[in-house]
Amino acid sequence: MDRWLWAVRLCKTRSAASAACRGGHVRVNGVRAKPAAPVGPGDVVKARIHGRERVVEVRRSIDRRVGAAVAAECLVDRSPAPAPQDTVAQVEQRNPGAGRPTKRERRQLDRVRGRRR
Repeated sequence: MDRWLWAVRLCKTRSAASAACRGGHVRVNGVRAKPAAPVGPGDVVKARIHGRERVVEVRRSIDRRVGAAVAAECLVDRSPAPAPQDTVAQVEQRNPGAGRPTKRERRQLDRVRGRRR
């Protein structure tokens, strides 16, 4: 399992793929997968990687890292569309040399950045 996730480029490193499996973020046909779990054609892999839910169907089993074009042929991506990113409020830019922000300005910056105060 971890070799396949790494080979088809769902994870950047094999250690990251095995950590995702050990952490319970990878399921094969609805069953939690261990790093050494076998993967075959027709299996549906659900993985939460980099904060995104990925759903892929295995077309071909591979053990070695290959080019991106070949890796794309080894799976069918059925992932839902990613959620839209929240737009971040624009913070007023301070002029260089304007000095230290006032207490009021610091509180406004903290609110925009999501810090409590």
